Amino acid sequence: WKDDIKIDQEAVAGYVGGEFPPNGGAHSGRDWGAFDIQKEVTGLRPTECMWMDGGELKIDNRECTRCMHCINVMPRALHVGDDRGCPMLVGAKAPILDGAQMGSLLVPFIKVEEPYDEIKEVIESIWDWWMEEGKNRERLGELIKRQGFQKLLEATNIKPVPQHVQEPRHNPYIFWKEDEVEGGWDRDVDAFRKDHQR
Repeated sequence: WKDDIKIDQEAVAGYVGGEFPPNGGAHSGRDWGAFDIQKEVTGLRPTECMWMDGGELKIDNRECTRCMHCINVMPRALHVGDDRGCPMLVGAKAPILDGAQMGSLLVPFIKVEEPYDEIKEVIESIWDWWMEEGKNRERLGELIKRQGFQKLLEATNIKPVPQHVQEPRHNPYIFWKEDEVEGGWDRDVDAFRKDHQR
């Protein structure tokens, strides 16, 4: 979903007051103590997008990463928004030697509405690239691994977004081209260091 998370403040109070079991009762059977919304929900947000304010749960939806942890913990109180779609992942495979590999996120959000033209455009551009560049019996995931994710982004005309990177400095899919770098590749390193001293 793309719009704001729906909040039922009465249900939030019910969770805080112990009226409803967290996680839909999945962790029942052992005494985990009273539900602590700070410890189990708001304090776990990496972007600090949630907080309690005078007994009400507040969410800064612009900072929300849509991990759905809060919705899983308090399913009666929080619901996804109305502007719904789906992500598109590509390149998943299960080779014998490497083991099963999940696909890479290509499109974080795309509308799923008839006649599905947006989805078809992406798929057809992937097919065109794969038929042009793929080797005999080569799967899409192997082509992405061989040529790089950036080539797929160029073929599909999809702009790079932060969701394409698993974690900083881990899988650099995006590389600068010489015309995008100020001064190109042949700039004077000493002059650069003079302006960018540590």
